[in-house]
Amino acid sequence: SPCLLDLSSGKDSGVEGYPMRSWNIRIVLVHENTGEDVPATVFEKATYKLHPTFGDLIKKPPFKIQEEGWGEFDMRIIVTGIDKGGDHELLHDLNFQKERYDAEHKITFKNPKPNLIEKLRESGPVGGEENGVKSKRADDSAKKRKKPEKGIDMEKLADNLQRLGEEDLLQVVEMVHNNKTPDTYTKNDVEQGEFHVDLYTLPDSLVRMLWDFCGDKLGS
Repeated sequence: SPCLLDLSSGKDSGVEGYPMRSWNIRIVLVHENTGEDVPATVFEKATYKLHPTFGDLIKKPPFKIQEEGWGEFDMRIIVTGIDKGGDHELLHDLNFQKERYDAEHKITFKNPKPNLIEKLRESGPVGGEENGVKSKRADDSAKKRKKPEKGIDMEKLADNLQRLGEEDLLQVVEMVHNNKTPDTYTKNDVEQGEFHVDLYTLPDSLVRMLWDFCGDKLGS
């Protein structure tokens, strides 16, 4: 989220030693390979929770705000992903030490939907992809996505899996490893301590197994 400052607005803030500043913030993605700015189309809105003297500001793409003030402060920015990509909080330190500065934040989307994945690819490879090209298995798996078994809500299954406790999730990982097929897409991110799986690439028997497991553990 680059922050641009005009340090010579020429206006009197009314507070001695603290001249009025004009500043603006915009939110962009940084391309993983080139380092270039990319429009943040993965978000549908950004909510800037500024100092109480400003109040909250809700912005649509390109999520730019422009304000004036004399004080430095910490702000919260809530960015909302497209296609139910969830809310993600960014903490930003507004200061006047430089005329421009960048603050980088890492965001992880859990179980992103196809449209969100496509938007993420605009800033570089998504998990399971290398050099900006989809792996053959991931591509084939997407083509083979099937209609869920009757009585199973795949979105609810994804939500239920996220509600499980740590010990139950370890059992889920073991179940997936023991029952997956060559078409199953998984990714084990050891560094982040995360395990990713495309539920639509699981065999029907494993989907039913996970559905029943969540029902037993969560009572739903």
